[in-house]
Amino acid sequence: MTTLARGLDTLTRDALAVLQPGFTGTTAPDWVLRRLGEGLGSVGIFGRNINSSEQLAALTAQLRAEREDLLVAIDEEGGDVTRLEVRTGSSFPGNLALGAVDDTALTQAVAREMGRRLAACGVNLDWAPSADVNSNPDNPVIGVRAFGADPQLVARHTAAYIRGLQGAGVAACTKHFPGHGDTAVDSHHAMPRIDADLDTLTARELIPFRAAVAAGTKAVMSAHILVPALDPGLPATLSPAALHGLLRAPVSEGGLGFEGLIVTDGMEMQAISAAYGIERGSVLAIAAGADAICVGGGLSDEDTVVRLRDALVAAVRAGELPEARLADAAARVRALGDWARQAGGPGAAEGIAPAPDAGLRAARRALRVTPGDQPYEPPTGPAFVAAFTPMANIAVGDETPWGVAAELARLLPGTGTATYGQRDIEGMADGVPALIANVLGKAADRRIVAVVRDVHRHPWMADALDTLLAARPDTVVVEMGVPQAPPTGALHIATHGAARVCGLAAAEVITGGVAGG
Repeated sequence: MTTLARGLDTLTRDALAVLQPGFTGTTAPDWVLRRLGEGLGSVGIFGRNINSSEQLAALTAQLRAEREDLLVAIDEEGGDVTRLEVRTGSSFPGNLALGAVDDTALTQAVAREMGRRLAACGVNLDWAPSADVNSNPDNPVIGVRAFGADPQLVARHTAAYIRGLQGAGVAACTKHFPGHGDTAVDSHHAMPRIDADLDTLTARELIPFRAAVAAGTKAVMSAHILVPALDPGLPATLSPAALHGLLRAPVSEGGLGFEGLIVTDGMEMQAISAAYGIERGSVLAIAAGADAICVGGGLSDEDTVVRLRDALVAAVRAGELPEARLADAAARVRALGDWARQAGGPGAAEGIAPAPDAGLRAARRALRVTPGDQPYEPPTGPAFVAAFTPMANIAVGDETPWGVAAELARLLPGTGTATYGQRDIEGMADGVPALIANVLGKAADRRIVAVVRDVHRHPWMADALDTLLAARPDTVVVEMGVPQAPPTGALHIATHGAARVCGLAAAEVITGGVAGG
């Protein structure tokens, strides 16, 4: 292991220690290895860094050879948000599916298996679970990433998830504090605002976070959201009232009493970068009580690390950021690194019995199947899958496949598919009727399976589905988002998420196989 480089002062080392940067490539760039020697305490791993589990394990071993207490973080929620399986879709259903089953033992088992796989790859910090209460069904960024809309349900499954993940030696990072569920804006693009009063926040948003702290979550991620009841001017990530005054404050003083690591959401997200810039935003976040700056989803170069390091150092020297606050943040990063070094790693994974089918079993149990007016007859020959696709939010990404076509084609060889979006309708002179005529022409005499995602949020999608069902009432409908709209179709299957295993579970039911529920 490389020893720390000499000649750097404590202030500079502390500034590097609080950064959680990303990088490009499936091997570690020289600049990352060099900065680890200078005090960098964490790195973030994204889909672009992963080709296979074996390759990821080699990458983390390369990084850890430079610093054995390194925090290697990843955004692995399972379900719609996966990095380990970014090119194939996840082997685990997401939170909404687990909440729909409402079996905390199952949630813990799924999280434990996920933690086992992460630990085997050398990852020891997961930016999960989402403890958001999805109280706004039109939320464009949370949705199926939440366990549900009931605070108590979300709380018990958040706690179970933390127990499972950390039982495998992987630190949980519960997000997005103080709760991103009641928003209608995606903070990747702009600043969301929650106008709930403090009593509502206490009875809704904060309940799962209190449960997370009680369950021992090692980290909490802040949200880039404005909550005037807590701070009328600053988003939670930059707000001393939200972080120091609520999350850190003792329970006896109305706070959550959290003593672990506070991590920011990605600082290049527009809610912060557009209004404050990442340098100023990072200084304000550390001053407010954050301990680690997450950056790298979009900015993944050495220059970003140097800019943020220098901004923190300059802020201390200018008296804008107390040196003791930066030192405390760096100490918390190192303390979690020590915990992870002792609790995690491939050795911890070897002590846990693999449960390779845990995700599929959960996905099957999460299905909600509603038959139509007539008895359902499964197709015996090839089907045609029409996927009505909304724009993917940045957290999910558009590189991860979803739907039922691939899984259905394995069960019904010859099954075809086509994807349709709002732009397709806008590009046709006759709009929806022309689009559905295209679907009918491609399907010919094959059974149509219409796959939708949050149809209640997309009027164009609802219109297309209604028009299709009027022409072909025997169409099977698979809703892979939040099942808010009434069930329709000859058979309606709500999967509560778009993970690969959710598609497989739905395909089984379509072909008359394993029943959901």
